[in-house]
Amino acid sequence: QVQLMESGGGLVQPGRSLRLSCTASGNVGIPSVNWFRQVPGNSREWLGSITGPSMITYAEFVKGRFIISRDNAKNTVYLQMNSLTPEDTAVYYCRSPGGSWGQGTQVTVSS
Repeated sequence: QVQLMESGGGLVQPGRSLRLSCTASGNVGIPSVNWFRQVPGNSREWLGSITGPSMITYAEFVKGRFIISRDNAKNTVYLQMNSLTPEDTAVYYCRSPGGSWGQGTQVTVSS
């Protein structure tokens, strides 16, 4: 079994950057991971995924601005978010295929 926990959210000003972490626990390696977000009142959006060491896919609307990476030694997948706007305000989630949903981490982009 694997458990994933999101962290790194918070309040950030427009135009700044934030890096979220998705850390796996348990006696397993970090699996394939998908990043999602859900804005208030809207459905959940898929942002991108990382499969294996370096196979990464992004939703079209975040290409060039969000970067997914992983550090196997730390059992962690990262979501680097640059040039943030208020529209990026959402709860961000990471999830392995077939895995459960956690509570996510809140990102608020505001002046």
